[in-house]
Amino acid sequence: MAQTLELLAHRTGTLRSIRGIVRTMKTISAINALPYDRAARSIEAYRDTVLAGFQAFLHRHGALPAVDADGAVSVVIAFGSDHGLCGNYNELVAAEVARQTAGDRAARVICVGARMERALHDLGIPSEAALFPPVTTDGLGRLAGSLIARLDDVRRAARSGTIAVTLVFMQRAGGGQQSPVAQRLLPLDPGLISELASRPWESRSLPQFRLPADRMLAALIRSYLFASMFRAAAEALVTENAARLARMQQAEQSVDERLENLTAESRAVRQDEITTELLDVIIGFEAARDRYAGKSRKRTDPDS
Repeated sequence: MAQTLELLAHRTGTLRSIRGIVRTMKTISAINALPYDRAARSIEAYRDTVLAGFQAFLHRHGALPAVDADGAVSVVIAFGSDHGLCGNYNELVAAEVARQTAGDRAARVICVGARMERALHDLGIPSEAALFPPVTTDGLGRLAGSLIARLDDVRRAARSGTIAVTLVFMQRAGGGQQSPVAQRLLPLDPGLISELASRPWESRSLPQFRLPADRMLAALIRSYLFASMFRAAAEALVTENAARLARMQQAEQSVDERLENLTAESRAVRQDEITTELLDVIIGFEAARDRYAGKSRKRTDPDS
């Protein structure tokens, strides 16, 4: 019985230690998600500025030349995680990558995160490069710049000189949910360009440019890519930490339920032990009383 209580006490202590670890990880996930959420919101202002630059360019130089995407090299950039304990996060993103590359064996895949690379490998999708996700918001800009440099290398090596770029990452949805999303970056969305061209110019000053039109357009496209990749990386890290937070909450609830069961079991075992000790005391008392009563009868019996 004592060994059972010791075993239960050991298990209870272990679970309490696990609960402390889970609680710490839950707190860290909640804290880590906040700066990336702020970064995702702040880059929207930069993106709006870039779109305003596109609008000014269109008002000044007219519609953009049509891009033939038939011979373009397809590039898919998948944003995943480098750490575990976030459920099937990477598997969902990898499944979306598989949908985007279905039927295109020449598609080139660049992934962010070692676990993302393994998830792609499990689906038979090779990745030509695996980058480390940033550990702070300061690394978001460096990651976006590194991805743009890789896209420049792919474009220069392409025979057609054009590339079709798609971002795949996890995005927040309604009701606290999240789902993978594919965002097409290049060629530029004709609907977006048409909407910018038809939007009235609100300023009384007409836009003026010092750079040649081709260099100005290249700078705008580069800035647009930077803002989009920056936001995708930030959104991916927000959802990753949110997924880990949800898993830690589930783990904490499971540990609490197990602790309640162990506590109830310990109380039952302790009560059984107390009951057994009381019965031993009562039996011993009864036996001692019977012996005392027997001796008393022998002393008072005149024939003895």
